[in-house]
Amino acid sequence: METNLFTVEITTPQKKWTFENVISCSAPGVKGSFQVLYNHAPLLSQLEIGSIKLETTDGILFFATSGGFLEVLNNKVGMLLDTAEKSDQIDVTRAGNAAERARNRLKERAEDLDAARAEASLARALNRLYVAQKTE
Repeated sequence: METNLFTVEITTPQKKWTFENVISCSAPGVKGSFQVLYNHAPLLSQLEIGSIKLETTDGILFFATSGGFLEVLNNKVGMLLDTAEKSDQIDVTRAGNAAERARNRLKERAEDLDAARAEASLARALNRLYVAQKTE
């Protein structure tokens, strides 16, 4: 068994995952993506829309997230996320429909359009479609 492993906990309002055998963790920080390895210095970072990659002794996992926070402390990574979906559990049809709706709202530019909200909706849907295609 490898000795340079650490733990990752991902918590959302709907679900919690715990991974005990993590080799590396990559996350979408607001100032750029970064990677966490064993014995990483303590860190607190805000995350944005993007993909999380966990390399474990059992394989590689990808998650789509809409943002949140990540903390590294004593070989444990804790993530408190608005949303997180494993790549193999993303409903591609639903994500595609959400992207199309957001594109249409942005294209039509209705008088009461909240453009920032529509752009964020499109970014989340496109990220989900991107992450759904990821495997090892």
